[in-house]
Amino acid sequence: MEKTEGSALITDLYELTMAASYFENQMFEPATFSLFIRDYPPFRRYFISAGLADILEYLENLRFTPQDLEYLSHTGLFKPEFLSYLERFRFKGDVYAIPEGRLFFVNEPLLEVTASMIEAQVVETFVINAAHLQVMIATKASRCVQAAWPRKLVDFSLRRTHGTDAGMKVARASFIGGFTGTSNVLAGKVYGLSVFGTMAHSFISSFESEEEAFRAFARTFPENTVLLVDTYDTLAGTRIAADLGKEMAQAGKMLKGVRLDSGDIAALSRDVRKLLRDTGLDNVTIFASGGFDEFKIRKVLGEGGDIDSFGVGTKMGVSADAPYLDMAYKLVQYGGRPVLKLSPGKTTLASEKQVFRFTTSKGKLRQDIIGLRDDDIEGSEALLEKVMSKGKANAKQPLLPQIQERFLEEFFRLDEKYRSLDKTEEEYPVELSLRLEELQSRLVRQLRDEAGGVEES
Repeated sequence: MEKTEGSALITDLYELTMAASYFENQMFEPATFSLFIRDYPPFRRYFISAGLADILEYLENLRFTPQDLEYLSHTGLFKPEFLSYLERFRFKGDVYAIPEGRLFFVNEPLLEVTASMIEAQVVETFVINAAHLQVMIATKASRCVQAAWPRKLVDFSLRRTHGTDAGMKVARASFIGGFTGTSNVLAGKVYGLSVFGTMAHSFISSFESEEEAFRAFARTFPENTVLLVDTYDTLAGTRIAADLGKEMAQAGKMLKGVRLDSGDIAALSRDVRKLLRDTGLDNVTIFASGGFDEFKIRKVLGEGGDIDSFGVGTKMGVSADAPYLDMAYKLVQYGGRPVLKLSPGKTTLASEKQVFRFTTSKGKLRQDIIGLRDDDIEGSEALLEKVMSKGKANAKQPLLPQIQERFLEEFFRLDEKYRSLDKTEEEYPVELSLRLEELQSRLVRQLRDEAGGVEES
């Protein structure tokens, strides 16, 4: 199967049909498109910027190969002159973006692309796709981190993510959102993440006894012995693990941990902890897995669960309670002329923009203002940075641990009411600058006058 990542054909057909018409009508002036999220899904009141590194890499390497052009020719939709244009196509535009790991909110531009009309248009599908998944997962992961804090979380989602590429991006995005590492070995290699894993129940049941299975694993991994104790009877399995742990201690080794994967995790974890302490194994960690997300983590800990770390899989990897975001990429300026969309419920903010953030005297996040790119708002921090100039990234992207550190530092400066795991009507305050508000009002009046004064329904 042909590798498709980075291919110019990862796009919707209408991007290319529009491009062909732009080409025929000689529409090559600069255009600016803005990427933003219209609404919060249930239980969310913030988002985390993620996916920018993939977008920049894609834009830098965007090419239509001879095979791509041959396929497009065979569709019968495109004229030879346009295909010749695509043969020379390169993205040569500029990108402003909120750096990965930073918080942003509804209607704030996460990213703005300025390039010739065709260049800015044809990248729409990939830009949304790359940002959407990682923003969604990083935000979901951060909620799990909040529920478990300060306990460590590991991404266990690979086997149930929506494809292997999604599995890679989930490992990356969940790390940005505060996870410690992943079970995904390729993600460990590609992204430099710590990898974690122990054994499945099949390992235990393949031996004639649980004790034999435990001893076999300990012989293979004497420095990393974590035993799954719930295949048959959790407490009986823990007693066997504890006896082995005492033997290992006498030999200068250490039982690193036990894993719980089923049953009443809260009650079992307390009983397992008592068994371990009664046998002098106070340092053995208890790791829990099995259908966890922020809600189950909170429930188990609220019931007195004694857990040191969690494996979080399916529900995080597909963002089960909020599996999509209303993310859009819309034209906001063409040929120096600010433009907007007036569709009911989908009005856009015109022109090139900036997001200005205010904090309290104690460093807490206080308010954001969406303004025009050239606004100068005293006492604020401008969030969007120029990350690409003329098709080349301006600087090497930071390492993932730096992005995670950036996120955690800002996350805990956000008021708890906006980080709540529960459904809330509270929204972080975001307003428009005076100049953007005036421009928006003027354009809306002008468009409605041109349409015969029809009001938005």
